[in-house]
Amino acid sequence: MKAPVWAVLRRLSDGGVHSGERLAEELGCSRASVNARIQALADGYQLRIDRVRGQGYRLLSPIDWLDAAAIQAGAPAGVRVEVVEEAASTNSDVLARAAAGEASGLARLAESQTAGRGRFGRRWLAPLGGGLTFSLLWRFECGVGQLSGLSLVVGVALTRVLNRLGAPVRLKWPNDLLLGERKLAGILIELAGDALGPSAVVIGVGLNLLPAGDVGQPAAALREAGVTVSRNVLAAALLTELAAALGQFADEGFAPFQAEWQHWHAWQDEPVVVEPMQGEALAGLALGIDAQGALRLLTSEGERSVHAGEVSLRRLV
Repeated sequence: MKAPVWAVLRRLSDGGVHSGERLAEELGCSRASVNARIQALADGYQLRIDRVRGQGYRLLSPIDWLDAAAIQAGAPAGVRVEVVEEAASTNSDVLARAAAGEASGLARLAESQTAGRGRFGRRWLAPLGGGLTFSLLWRFECGVGQLSGLSLVVGVALTRVLNRLGAPVRLKWPNDLLLGERKLAGILIELAGDALGPSAVVIGVGLNLLPAGDVGQPAAALREAGVTVSRNVLAAALLTELAAALGQFADEGFAPFQAEWQHWHAWQDEPVVVEPMQGEALAGLALGIDAQGALRLLTSEGERSVHAGEVSLRRLV
């Protein structure tokens, strides 16, 4: 979305009626240009914009804009908050910053992502103002091989916050948060570093607050659980919990999180199938996780440990 279109949207986002003439004066363009920009908003972002004859335009669903200062005020020390209107992928942005030497603690949030990524390169798209998409850079002294279970730790941190807000969220191994049987949020972990350390981790989070997130599977939204918290308050709470969990993980490893992850496990003792990107699928009962965060799977040939990677998990019904 080009900057002038964002300017129109920010004028409309209070939910009031704004005349085309006044918008044109404020933005230094023609009324025809204002109309074209509003049409682009309605078409490109599925926004409901009412045209009130003789009065102007009104956005029927006001947007709760992200505010870097408000989030920063609630974030923990060491976390630096950036908000951008549009990004191709916050994970890609932060990976590039990490490669350039950015310090640990950078959190980059975007109102809109044009090429947001989930696992296996799947797209993650959220309605404008209807979700949280952000990436957090965290540096560890250890090597990437010692970060087993990190995505599960992130899931625990997010689940703590959402359950405190009243949403009965559960965890699906290894990277998803579920509301009921539908995906509410996803986690994408990308690593860079040496075998012996240090290492840099970019943690990408996509969370649906309102319906319509496109995650390639049935999606849930936090609003469905009756949670209507401000996006800025929620972002600060998530970053605070993440920073605490990541600090503990750096000091103590995955062990302190195993039992809690198990507590939130959505498919405990349920029949599931693990599908690798290559090779044969493996079916069994999901017994939970081991001390390294691997999935314990009871198959017809005995118990197997499945490590997170290029595999997906689905429930057998």
